[in-house]
Amino acid sequence: MALDVATIDRTDQPTLDAAYRIAATVEAMESPDLPPPCRRRFEAPLWHPMPGIDTRWSVARLDGVPVGWVRVNLHLLDNTDNANIELAVDPAYRRRGVGRALFAHARLLLRRAGCKRVVGAAVTALPDDPCDATPAWPDGHASAGAGREFPGGAFAAALGARPVLVEVRRRLDVTALDRTRLAALRAGARSAAAGYRTVRWHGHPPSEHLTDLAHLEGRLMTDAPLGDLEWEPERMDAERMQGMEQALDARGVRRYSVAAVHGASGRLVAWSVLSLAANTTRHAWQQITIVDPAHRGHRLGLLCKAENLEHTLAYEPELSVVDTYNAALNTHMIAINEQLGFRPVAGATEWQATI
Repeated sequence: MALDVATIDRTDQPTLDAAYRIAATVEAMESPDLPPPCRRRFEAPLWHPMPGIDTRWSVARLDGVPVGWVRVNLHLLDNTDNANIELAVDPAYRRRGVGRALFAHARLLLRRAGCKRVVGAAVTALPDDPCDATPAWPDGHASAGAGREFPGGAFAAALGARPVLVEVRRRLDVTALDRTRLAALRAGARSAAAGYRTVRWHGHPPSEHLTDLAHLEGRLMTDAPLGDLEWEPERMDAERMQGMEQALDARGVRRYSVAAVHGASGRLVAWSVLSLAANTTRHAWQQITIVDPAHRGHRLGLLCKAENLEHTLAYEPELSVVDTYNAALNTHMIAINEQLGFRPVAGATEWQATI
């Protein structure tokens, strides 16, 4: 049995095909309620990297057959001591040392790059509810909890990583959305947000708001609960924001935003985003929702989220499911999501290891 690990050549389509099949197989096993990974987005880091991210991607071959891969993101603009890792092994080839060989390869690469820590996520059962049976799709696809395997956490622990942040994925069934209740929530939030107006856009943000959006994006790692995760605030500016937007365009990601502008100052002070991958019209991710600390207490988070849901549905009439992740400690954002109708369906844990 010959096992070797080598860098993926981005022009090697058969290897990329095999890597995608492995990713799709693993996701179908661990998260059967999610749509298949978007192929365009999956390969994009090789062709259209995010600003300040250097992606290194390697594949493991067993007797010449691709059986797993590892992808690490090196951070060049901030958090240069940290790296993110994704690792996938074909379930048919597990317990043969493939995962350990991939991690050893990644660790050597990261040490050479001067990294001190590596962070990766693993799907888990819901905290305190390992057999959650909330339906994944309104038409009765596989449930979010039943029958899944969660090997990622045990693997991470065996490698010496430690759990640093527990997260919960919540889901909104758009087909059962109470539009009257949504309108009432939006009206109540708007009443509390006197002195603010909302703006909305599809795709790229208006240029006049880029600086304020960069400020909010940069605050995310400061304001969001991080548990024991060692991560410094990200330095954002308008140029970096534009680069991120261009990379998302190249991935085919459709984005819908609603933001709040403070009338007295003209500053954009709150922002919420929904996104859809290129391979789906039914599934969306609730992305960033953030309010500048100086403008909290006016229900701007709820206002932006509620308006953005209606905004997105005007463009995406087939949308039926929205998912979002929240740190289990983020009780404020969880309360807003549950007001809108999001319910827990799955867990995840961030693991951190010293290189």
